[in-house]
Amino acid sequence: MRNDVHAARPVDVEAVTFGTSGLGRGTRPGSVEEEAAVETAVALLRSGALVDTAHIYAEGRSEEVLGLGLAELAPGERAAAAGRIVTKVDRDPATGIFDADQVRRSHEESLARLGLDRVRRLHVHDPYVVAFAAASAPGGIIDAMVGLREEGSVDAIGIAAGRNPVVAAYVATGVFDMVLSHNRFTLVDQSAAPVFAAAREKGMRTFNAAPFGGDLLAKGSRAGATYGYRPASDALRVWTEGAEGVCARWGVPLAAAALQFSTRSPLVDSTVVSATRAARVREIRDLASHPVPDGLWQDLAALSPAPSPIDDGEAA
Repeated sequence: MRNDVHAARPVDVEAVTFGTSGLGRGTRPGSVEEEAAVETAVALLRSGALVDTAHIYAEGRSEEVLGLGLAELAPGERAAAAGRIVTKVDRDPATGIFDADQVRRSHEESLARLGLDRVRRLHVHDPYVVAFAAASAPGGIIDAMVGLREEGSVDAIGIAAGRNPVVAAYVATGVFDMVLSHNRFTLVDQSAAPVFAAAREKGMRTFNAAPFGGDLLAKGSRAGATYGYRPASDALRVWTEGAEGVCARWGVPLAAAALQFSTRSPLVDSTVVSATRAARVREIRDLASHPVPDGLWQDLAALSPAPSPIDDGEAA
């Protein structure tokens, strides 16, 4: 694996990144549903924010819909929007293989779907199917990512995953420019803080995804609420009720506090928030700019620790 000679390079980011994991899911080419998804894509691309996608999102439809959205823009506008797209290479969805060849195949397929010659930012995504020893060996997926950067195919490479030990191992290599973690730096769970701090020390840009943990911190402690892709426990819902009470006393929506917990953090460069409707652009910006008094943070900190459902273990 390459090392210090191939050091990471910082790339500027915006405070909010719009995520598109559900964009275009279940739509068919030429359908009314696809038209609505493309409308959302255009709104995201015109927002001025980074737009986050991945080879595997919505079985490829996320990138395809973004490509259709890009095609609707005027040339100058399209070039600017294309520079703000962040995508990710993934394992082969049919075989599960994730090796150096798959990194390049995934990258090429993503470019074809997006209708682009290159993207500036590219993550390796959820590399759980390959042992870190294999990923970091000569000719492994990390070398493949570094190779894409060295060739000028991308400007910045990153690791995007959830499990803290896995993310930490990739960060420790020192060759990446960016890191993305999800569901692990929220009002409920701050277990990604050491990972982000380590990335900061290496000059990496940090992306914090899923600041609402699903819908629990966006919609509140109602029955059926989820956190980290699973139903919220009764204990977690009770804790969230307490957080809702604090926010209500200060006149702040819980969702605004949850979002700004991330956007205000010195550990986070950009917070990735899912957007599958065009109106979501304004909604997120309103939450990000809602006044939040300092006393609210003090009152939230006084609550008992949240019973997070996330347990990543100790080893990568």
